[in-house]
Amino acid sequence: MPETQDDAPERVSDDALLARFKNARSRPPGTETLGFRVVRVDQAKMEIEAEVQGQDAFTNPAGHIQGGFLCAMLDETMSVAGVVASGMQAFLPTLEMKTSFLRPAKPGKLVCVGRVVKWGKAIAFLEGALYDGEGRLLATATSTAMPQPFKSIKR
Repeated sequence: MPETQDDAPERVSDDALLARFKNARSRPPGTETLGFRVVRVDQAKMEIEAEVQGQDAFTNPAGHIQGGFLCAMLDETMSVAGVVASGMQAFLPTLEMKTSFLRPAKPGKLVCVGRVVKWGKAIAFLEGALYDGEGRLLATATSTAMPQPFKSIKR
């Protein structure tokens, strides 16, 4: 979780952390389904940028990506921003999320930006934005999450 003490462990560089994401051997199935790929990490800003692949299989009868898939894209991006902010020590289960859909999303490459707005003692507040390949804002989201140490995952 974000450290403020002088004896906090030294973090790896943004480039090294990005390489770690790119070279990951195992990724959750949902991450794979979305075609989620981290393309930028900024630990100082507690922010990441990712690309996702909007598939034809995600579309509604109008040919637009169904809102639930857009929510999943934003949720994944905000969560990974939280993992980065924790120094790769915690995952962030979402407690609540609000999404605003601003324009229809079409299949193809989409870009998500996620960041931590505030990291409290037990709760983190996050925000995300989703853009099309031309840089137009499609949707925004905010979420509240409860950071949990990775060691607490029950398998």
